[in-house]
Amino acid sequence: MMKRLAYSRGRCQLQYWLDQRGYTQAQFAQLIGWSERMVSFWCKNQRLMSVDAMYNASRILKIKMEDLYRWDLIVQ
Repeated sequence: MMKRLAYSRGRCQLQYWLDQRGYTQAQFAQLIGWSERMVSFWCKNQRLMSVDAMYNASRILKIKMEDLYRWDLIVQ
């Protein structure tokens, strides 16, 4: 039987990228159009970023969407 490979979102890497690009959470919140509280939730891994938020963040930070999270391989 063939094993199925899938990926699951792991820890959010947004704070790492904000630090790399020199943005505070408040500055980033203004750029992306979300509240500082929501950006903080993302950075603390307390809420998942929506696809729209991930896309906009990747454009602002000049990274690939998948770079916003660690991705865990799941073999089934």
